[in-house]
Amino acid sequence: MSNNVDKTTGEIAEQPQAPVAAFLASHLNGRTDEELSTEFHQLLDAVRTHGKKGSMVITIVVDPPANGVESAPMPIGVESTVKAPKPTPVKNLYFLDDDGQPVREDPRQMAIEFRTAPANNTFKDA
Repeated sequence: MSNNVDKTTGEIAEQPQAPVAAFLASHLNGRTDEELSTEFHQLLDAVRTHGKKGSMVITIVVDPPANGVESAPMPIGVESTVKAPKPTPVKNLYFLDDDGQPVREDPRQMAIEFRTAPANNTFKDA
């Protein structure tokens, strides 16, 4: 809270500060609030979908007044960073051959020769 001096009585009165949520809601005519809300709900959906944690960081950037003039306006910006969880990539198993190359079949495994049975179209009655 900032203090304000009552000029008639000399008393120091506390002046209530506006909540930061009110600033975010009004910044850029409400566009910032809408964008942050959209990002937040996308983060919630990603966490629910993938069952992993995520995060959202909101940064308020305040620049000093131009040329150090005390009464000049202060540029204020709002930035956000969302780290939403992603699905775990599907993995496949590989073996390394003698040259160190990944291959699907175990190079140490002997190959099995398959033979096809001759076609026999005749049936015997028992």
